[in-house]
Amino acid sequence: MGFRLPDKAHGDYALGMDHTNPNSFRFAPLRRAAYRLSVTQPSQLPADDGAEVAIAGRSNVGKSSTLNMLTERRALARVSRTPGRTQAINIFDLDPGQRLVDLPGYGYAKVPEALRRSWGPLLEQYLRRRGSLRGLILVMDIRHPYTAHDADLIAFAEGCNRPVHVLLNKADKLSRGAAIQEMARLRRIPELQGVDMQLFSAQSGLGIDELHERIARWFTPDSEKETPAEAGANSEFSKGGENS
Repeated sequence: MGFRLPDKAHGDYALGMDHTNPNSFRFAPLRRAAYRLSVTQPSQLPADDGAEVAIAGRSNVGKSSTLNMLTERRALARVSRTPGRTQAINIFDLDPGQRLVDLPGYGYAKVPEALRRSWGPLLEQYLRRRGSLRGLILVMDIRHPYTAHDADLIAFAEGCNRPVHVLLNKADKLSRGAAIQEMARLRRIPELQGVDMQLFSAQSGLGIDELHERIARWFTPDSEKETPAEAGANSEFSKGGENS
């Protein structure tokens, strides 16, 4: 199966979730995220209007934990020790006309091949044709980043003219200097030059402000950035399972 192209802060990572911090920014609609439905067929997708942002990543990079941190909901996305639990496109409503989309994790060998093949047409159609899709958040584990699956997804997204913002998650597992050096190394890779990238930790809150600001710009591209109180908005890619 493949695609064919056309929780508290600690240490040095003390950003946390303190909304009394005058320098913090939160895109308020993310706090109002509510599960809507799970999609296994293109015909089940909601009407293609408004705006939505999708979250992708290979198995075991912390994608579900990232979604929970982003929305400040401990169990909005199930965090499982067993990769392969996210086996559909999960849709979450924010404010009217705004959606957050959790894509199936990929690259987990134990997910049955038939299931991986069934995801292919759905994900290809979603990424290629979805008019309301404003951008793609790609979660990587900074300790094992930019796998072949990640490279294929970035190439596919570029072929579909989809902007990608890379989260180098689990940066709290490295020293600050080592994390910065790893991001600098990745930015020197030709295929990643020009791709937005940041350090992140779904456990400590590192980079949460920057991520909220990126998503707010996608949802409200023609508006001035709102204050926290005002915020209202041809490669092959094999899919597998999800784990955080």
